[in-house]
Amino acid sequence: MIIGSSKFRSLLQLIRDRSGNFGILTAIALPVVAATAGVAVDVTNMAVSNSQLQAATDAAALATATALGNGTATTSNAQQLATQFVTGQMSNYLAGDTDTINSLKTGTSASITKTTDSSGNAGYTVVVDASYSMQVNGMTRMLGLTSMNVGASSTSTSGVGASSEAQKNPLSMYLVLDRSGSMDEATNTVNAEKPTTTYTYSCRTTNSWGLPVNGNCTGTKANYYTKIESLKIAVTNLSTQLNKADPNNQYVRTGADSYNSVAQTPSALAWGTTGVTKYVNNLTASGTTNSAPAFTAAVTALTLASTTPGLTNEQLQHKNKSGIANPSTYIVFMTDGENNVANADTETKKQCDKARNAGIRVYTIAFMAPENGEALLKYCATTASDYFTPQNAADLFSAFSSIASQTSKQITLLTK
Repeated sequence: MIIGSSKFRSLLQLIRDRSGNFGILTAIALPVVAATAGVAVDVTNMAVSNSQLQAATDAAALATATALGNGTATTSNAQQLATQFVTGQMSNYLAGDTDTINSLKTGTSASITKTTDSSGNAGYTVVVDASYSMQVNGMTRMLGLTSMNVGASSTSTSGVGASSEAQKNPLSMYLVLDRSGSMDEATNTVNAEKPTTTYTYSCRTTNSWGLPVNGNCTGTKANYYTKIESLKIAVTNLSTQLNKADPNNQYVRTGADSYNSVAQTPSALAWGTTGVTKYVNNLTASGTTNSAPAFTAAVTALTLASTTPGLTNEQLQHKNKSGIANPSTYIVFMTDGENNVANADTETKKQCDKARNAGIRVYTIAFMAPENGEALLKYCATTASDYFTPQNAADLFSAFSSIASQTSKQITLLTK
């Protein structure tokens, strides 16, 4: 009988044996679980990448349409302008990934439609399409998928046919400022409003009878800005420039934190620059230096999730205010010294990397700083051109004005 054979009995025994089932099931399940986790990570990355690319195409379409409308670009170079704008906007997010950037350049195109009214006035409609291939992680590749396509499209009109409703590019900026004791030191820049100051010193003088006596004399000397006085002026200048670009406080949000050995109570992100200006003008210099907590506060504030899925709090704030949910985000990081708290440089660099990955543009200002301070700020700057090394108050004013000029251009009046 077959059912009584030894081979059949051995087969039945193997089927009934449960001792190795868990190991077998685990071996089968592990690749599936790993692949599923990989897909989840890649889907999240793709959502962030789509959001970044959408913001880039929106900005590129607006910039190209405006350039065509005001005559600074022609239909022959509009394609190149749009591509450069998209890749420029995405360069921070894709930093170092040459293959992906090249894929984006190839996958970006712009179509321009020109219309003319009865008076000969021209109008332009620009459609920017951009896409690139995003490489997936090793776990996702277990499913046979090697890449995912990221794509976005945006349309903008200028001149004839454009809406009369004004649109601006919004921004959120967070200042991270050193207020350690060395900020009370003098610079070599004379105070423009009060160039001299009086002082007293011991000297030999004469009394009413003409006899020599010990007394006090008064002299004058040059009155130099201290570093913290310079910082206050520089921030006020930056605020003034931003206010000119956004006089009604509809497109600019600013916040600030200062630090010595610890982060101080910050000025939370808010519309306009009034809160930041007041906060900085009240700063005093004292203590040692640890930039990590304040820089962490900046990154956290700019990336804080909102109650609306897929939007940060800053994106939601701007969407509710102006209808534009993709603000440019900036950190202005300034020090005059070097961290002297254990692990402060390491922790700050981690947050700089986090800012870079979140698409936050970081400007850094090493104000009369020593070598180690310069090295940290050079590392944190998004690009080499975002790193400043002012050696006096006048240079500091220039650095903040340059940052204000660059960022306020992002609030250029455009038309939908």
